[in-house]
Amino acid sequence: MEKTDAISALSALAQDTRLDIFRLLVQAGSEGRPVGHLGEKLGLPSATLSFHLTQLKHASLVTFRREGRSLIYTANFEAMNGLMAYLTENCCGGDASDCAVSAAACDPFSNTRIKEGTDV
Repeated sequence: MEKTDAISALSALAQDTRLDIFRLLVQAGSEGRPVGHLGEKLGLPSATLSFHLTQLKHASLVTFRREGRSLIYTANFEAMNGLMAYLTENCCGGDASDCAVSAAACDPFSNTRIKEGTDV
């Protein structure tokens, strides 16, 4: 990941609503969530939600697909893992054992990720 990409991702996440949206999408895993579900869960009007999703999309942190009439948003786990790798690249003077992130924590298919229904 390039420095400019990391800055873009961190800037997008440095806002309460966008961080909440991204965390919900991370919790959802590779399945993603429909826009309506995100709006209901966070109590956001559609225009506000659309604005924040656009910001996350421009930072390459989310992707979406169309299923019928619904837009399903998904966290971009490759970008998230790239950001984590960039931030911890030279961690602890070469001894990354003090700051290592569990690979399962960033794996959308892992059973150890946060379960839906927990607070954001």
